[in-house]
Parts: sequence; C-alpha cells; structure tokens
Amino acid sequence: MREQDDPESCYSLLARDAVDQVEAYDGSVAGRTVLDIGGGSGYFTEEFRRRGAQAYLFEPDMRELGAKPPDAAVVADGYLLPLRDGVADVTFSSNVLEHVADPGTFLSELARVTRPGGLIYVSFTNWLSPWGGHEWAPWHYLGAERARARYQRRTGRPAKHTLGENLFAVHIGTTLRQVRARDDVTVVSARSRYWPFLAEGVVKAPGLREFATWNLLLILRRCPP
Repeated sequence: MREQDDPESCYSLLARDAVDQVEAYDGSVAGRTVLDIGGGSGYFTEEFRRRGAQAYLFEPDMRELGAKPPDAAVVADGYLLPLRDGVADVTFSSNVLEHVADPGTFLSELARVTRPGGLIYVSFTNWLSPWGGHEWAPWHYLGAERARARYQRRTGRPAKHTLGENLFAVHIGTTLRQVRARDDVTVVSARSRYWPFLAEGVVKAPGLREFATWNLLLILRRCPP
C-alpha cells in the first residue's frame, strides 16, 4: 500500500525477501551471475550484490532507473536482451510479467539467457488479485477506466498505469498452462509469493487462485538444450 509513497522501505523489504526465496530454492548466490530483468531502480540488484553475487540490472525505462541506478545498469528491453545464450546462473524478474504485452516472448528470453540447470525466478501480480489494478486497486473489479478515474479524483494526479499500455490482465491459469507446455523449462514451484502458509495449496485451486493468490511466484529450472 505504501509503494508509491515510500518506495525505499517497500522495495528494500521486498528485495530481502525475494533473495531469501531464491537462496531457499538454489543455495547461496555468492559468486554467481544474476540477471535482474526489469528491476527498476535496482533494489533487487543491490541486494544480490550485497550477498556476493555478480548481479546486473537490465531495465528498459530510463525513468524507472531513477537518479542513481546501480553501476553498470543496462538500458535494455526484456524481449531482446543484449546477452549471449546461457550466461546467467539465476535470472530474476519481480513483478514485470503483468507489464509486458507478450509474456511468452518475455519468458523465452529469460530462458535463453539462463544456463542449463540454472534457476529462473518470475513473479507477477495477477489481474484478479485484490492488487491487480496496482495503485487503483481494488476498484479495478468495477472496470479499469472507472478505477483510474476514481484514483485521479482522489489523489489529484493521473494514475501511473493504464490497462493495455503498461499494465495487462495476466491470469494464473493461463500462465501456468503456457509455462508447463514449454520444453525449455521445468516448473520447480508455483506458489503465492507472499502467503506465509498454504502458499502452494492455494495455487492448485482453479478459480479461487485467481483471487486468493495475490501474486504468483514461479520457480523454474532451465532444461538442457
């Protein structure tokens, strides 16, 4: 709820939790190559580096990088990363998938730059989640345009996100089917990112999961070519 008012506290906490999750599935990141795709101003990159990883940030939007991005941050689109195949031990994407128009191509690029056996971390806020409309949630349940108009009336400023432009209605069931049909990754875990209990159980309940998961976390393993 405080993401736009206090990004420092919000993203620092989120970064620590996310790297804890990566290490829970794949061991210490120290000495490993980590790619942070779409990581904004670099909170996740900095946390990976703090724990000893060789971490690199790739962000397409100069505005999101902010005034002091991490050293060697690269302005690059997640659809076409300027990297050779299999360079990363860990490819990391936090809350990006709902902001891309073509999730399949984006996931293919994450898989391409990850070495065989490497880990791919992908989380996103699904559309029917109570937070699916981002800053204008939960009023998105009544329609995106109505929710955006309400946000502007209440705050006096236009909403950051517009459905169909920089925010897209991504659903859990559709995404799981697409990922499980791929032959370049295997699914290690599909779980709610923030739930402290029943995190995988809620994702197994069709229908309910679209509302109750809040944010889907996919832990994928890159298959050999």
